[in-house]
Amino acid sequence: MIKGLHHNAYRCRDSEETRKFYEDFLGLPLVHTLKIEQTKTGRATGAGVLHTFFQLDDGSCLAFFEAPDMPFAFKDQHDFDLHIALEVEADVLDRMFAKGKAEGREVRGVSDHHFIRSIYFRDPNGYVIELSAKVPGQESALDPAKNGARRKLDEWQAGKPKPARAA
Repeated sequence: MIKGLHHNAYRCRDSEETRKFYEDFLGLPLVHTLKIEQTKTGRATGAGVLHTFFQLDDGSCLAFFEAPDMPFAFKDQHDFDLHIALEVEADVLDRMFAKGKAEGREVRGVSDHHFIRSIYFRDPNGYVIELSAKVPGQESALDPAKNGARRKLDEWQAGKPKPARAA
């Protein structure tokens, strides 16, 4: 039924600043732009909205909307709130870590999650970008018949504190 991810879309502050990060730094080519002056339901978009698409090797895209005259609260995101994880080869992970450091970017990691190794950047909009490389045994780690994923979720649910009820 669902074949894969076509694109995820996020707001951005500035399309060119965003392009520099995703195309120039990460190497994702800008493959499409779409200026939206009116929605399909007939709503005007004010000064217009620019929708940009950056393609991954599998054909899926990360996409962004710049809507200068529409309010949007960019806020600092904790990694747990929102992050975008992109798969890379192990040697690319090490190269991107060094590249980020050389360019003076905030880069965190390398984090060993036992099925992937990851590094983390922030894009110009504040989104956390994780680059992850698979490690040997990754397939087994993601096999629910072997890893007990459902049991662990059930245990989590059973042990969670119950929200207080209003009196």
